[in-house]
Amino acid sequence: MAIPSFLWTITSLTHLDLSGTGFMGKIPSQIWNLSNLVYLDLTYAANGTIPSQIGNLSNLVYLGLGGHSVVENVEWLSSMWKLEYLYLTNANLSKAFHWLHTLQSLPSLTHLYLLDCTLPHYNEPSLLNFSSLQTLHLSYTSYSPAISFVPKWIFKLKKLVSLQLHGNEIQGPIPCGIRNLTLLQNLDLSFNSFSSSIPDCLYGLHRLKSLDLRSSNLHGTISDALGNLTSLVELDLSGTQLEGNIPTSLGDLTSLVELDLSYSQLEGNIPTSLGNLCNLRVIDLSYLKLNQQVNELLEILAPCISHGLTRLAVQSSRLSGNLTDHIGAFKNIELLDFSYNSIGGALPRSFGKLSSLRYLDLSMNKISGNPFESLGSLSKLLSLDIDGNLFHGVVKEDDLANLTSLTEFGASGNNFTLKVGPNWIPNFQLTYLEVTSWQLGPSFPLWIQSQNQLEYVGLSNTGIFGSIPTQMWEALSQVSYLNLSRNHIHGEIGTTLKNPISIPTIDLSSNHLCGKLPYLSSDVFQLDLSSNSFSESMQDFLCNNQDKPMQLQFLNLASNSLSGEIPDCWMNWTLLVDVNLQSNHFVGNLPQSMGSLAELQSLQIRNNTLSGIFPTSLKKNNQLISLDLGENNLSGTIPTWVGENLLNVKILRLRSNSFAGHIPNEICQMSDLQVLDLAQNNLSGNIPSCFSNLSAMTLKNQISVLLWLKGRGDEYRNILGLVTSIDLSSNKLLGEIPREITYLNGLNFLNMSHNQLIGHIPQGIGNMRSLQSIDFSRNQLSREIPPSIANLSFLSMLDLSYNHLKGKIPTGTQLQTFDASSFIGNNLCGPPLPINCSSNGKTHSYEGSDGHGVNWFFVSMTIGFIVGFWIVIAPLLICRSWRYAYFHFLDHVWFKLQSFRLGSITV
Repeated sequence: MAIPSFLWTITSLTHLDLSGTGFMGKIPSQIWNLSNLVYLDLTYAANGTIPSQIGNLSNLVYLGLGGHSVVENVEWLSSMWKLEYLYLTNANLSKAFHWLHTLQSLPSLTHLYLLDCTLPHYNEPSLLNFSSLQTLHLSYTSYSPAISFVPKWIFKLKKLVSLQLHGNEIQGPIPCGIRNLTLLQNLDLSFNSFSSSIPDCLYGLHRLKSLDLRSSNLHGTISDALGNLTSLVELDLSGTQLEGNIPTSLGDLTSLVELDLSYSQLEGNIPTSLGNLCNLRVIDLSYLKLNQQVNELLEILAPCISHGLTRLAVQSSRLSGNLTDHIGAFKNIELLDFSYNSIGGALPRSFGKLSSLRYLDLSMNKISGNPFESLGSLSKLLSLDIDGNLFHGVVKEDDLANLTSLTEFGASGNNFTLKVGPNWIPNFQLTYLEVTSWQLGPSFPLWIQSQNQLEYVGLSNTGIFGSIPTQMWEALSQVSYLNLSRNHIHGEIGTTLKNPISIPTIDLSSNHLCGKLPYLSSDVFQLDLSSNSFSESMQDFLCNNQDKPMQLQFLNLASNSLSGEIPDCWMNWTLLVDVNLQSNHFVGNLPQSMGSLAELQSLQIRNNTLSGIFPTSLKKNNQLISLDLGENNLSGTIPTWVGENLLNVKILRLRSNSFAGHIPNEICQMSDLQVLDLAQNNLSGNIPSCFSNLSAMTLKNQISVLLWLKGRGDEYRNILGLVTSIDLSSNKLLGEIPREITYLNGLNFLNMSHNQLIGHIPQGIGNMRSLQSIDFSRNQLSREIPPSIANLSFLSMLDLSYNHLKGKIPTGTQLQTFDASSFIGNNLCGPPLPINCSSNGKTHSYEGSDGHGVNWFFVSMTIGFIVGFWIVIAPLLICRSWRYAYFHFLDHVWFKLQSFRLGSITV
């Protein structure tokens, strides 16, 4: 829509603000007719080049331009003698070389705002003499040619009161030319890339009222000279690399109203001098390394600060101890955030005195007791988050009756039981509800139907039984997130759901739902129905809606009883990013339409009964990051195009199929690969030496993947950020272990067991310092164990059993801690085997009780028994007189024993 033309005929107009109105079209030259205009703002309200006739508006005091319109020069400003405020955004003045001279000729200009503009670099500051400029804001400014420092001409602006250089990518130290700006009251250098500490010259700006250095990459310690800035009202050092203790001189800033030190590297205790800052209204000490008792912090703040303080945030700052009654002194506090600390004990009763409190976050601590005994009277409370504590008890209607302003309620991960009447209607209207692990059941909490403003509902693991009532679906139709997972919900969804599911994110996993899969509307983004009892085909679910594209991005149907072939209707689900169909009863091969999922990044179909060759439909899914086809009946060869097309794959899992042939060398082109699992197939040939090209085996990631180690599946969650694995076990691989594999010095897990490998263990294996698990068992490896293996200090699992290894087991801090079973079935000696290495160089073989080789202990015992047996028996068989004497001796012994027994009975 164009700007209405009639506006340009209202010649008496003095004030015109069209900013952000959505009007488009060029500014006509007739604008000069509005000669009485004093205020004109056209930012984001026009496009095209600014007409030069705008310079005729000589009465303008305020002018705002830019956004969609094109501003390439400012020469037309030279006649605006009354202009005081100039606001330009998205202006490209890179070719306007005299822009500064034009602006300094405006005698009334006091405020200059250039937001997200491109300026020419000016390097002749001596020629400038601004007579009036007091405010200069150059946020997100770039220069042509590019510079990474503060332009020197700025330090000539002696009358500046406010300077904002926010987000300009300035590097190096803060320039000390800033000391020339002696009248400066507001300084914003935030979101830059300085590489220094705070310079002493900055501490000389005694008139500063606001200092914003957040996220500016400053490092070093804070000088005690900070106390010189006694006029400061606002101080923001958040998100910097400043370290060391908070200086005690902070207590000299008695005018301070807002203090933000969050997300820096400061540590130690809060200085007691902070208690002198009686004017403080806002304090943010989040993510510091305080290691302080919370009661000590409250004691410092309580005497002078407590009555005026409105916001106190000390999130994730290692606070410990218990909250005390000092909290009751903060009568005007509106926001209190102590989340993610180690605070314990019970909430003091004085919490009930915080009558102004609107936002309370105590989540992820160790606080116990029933908090509603203290919090139940806070009628102004809007948001309450007490997730992840040790709270417990029964919550009744009266405990919640006074929380009439509550809109956000998060209390999951505690041990609460809600006991309310069947007709209870809360006095609040929630938009956010998260009560995971409460006891709400056994029936569905009908009071939720009264909450018609809900957007987020978390009712996971709340003891709900039965089927989902029809009226519940209707009551929750407006929510954007619904989690009913880990309950005991049963029945068929289709019997109570009148319309297709339309909730954008819905999680019904880990219940007892059965029957056919429900229909979806195109509004759903995430659906998790895993770990239920859904059965039959997914034909109707997938192929029913073909009239408009589906918006679904995440689909999890794992661990159900779905059967039949996977339908060929994926062409209407093109936004899918993650598909999990594992642990069902699907048969056949993947349909060709799966190739239409251009955004697909994760496909999990393990543990089904798929058959046929490697799915050719995946050839087009070149965005895949994780592909798991394990535990199926797929056969044929691994095609070369896997390595040529799927170059983004980090996880490739094909274990427990019937793939045959060689491992294609093209897999080595998958440089992002971090988990390669080809175990339990029929692969043959040599291990590719090009595995050394798998460069990402050294990169960190945040993946959770099912790794099969020592024959059992473990969910390995990588908290430290590094999971790299190669598993080629239980195949028919031949040849030697390629020495190139030792170049993967970031590999964590290596399993080549149960193959037909020959040769020796590579000498460079000791260079693989990240290895945590090695399994080379059940092969035909020979020679000695390389001494370098003792360098593997992180090794927690080693199995070299049943090979043809010989010699002494190398000595190291790790190797002797393993069980002897790790080395049995070889010709090895030395600890942990019970066989000493002989001085004459002979080697020995040791077999444990579970081995398949020769156990020499039992062989020796058997030979001894046979020899001893024939030494006694042979003479008796040969010599008759010896036999008579022997049996006569036995008769005599028997008679003596009988006499002894009878004599004992008589007595």
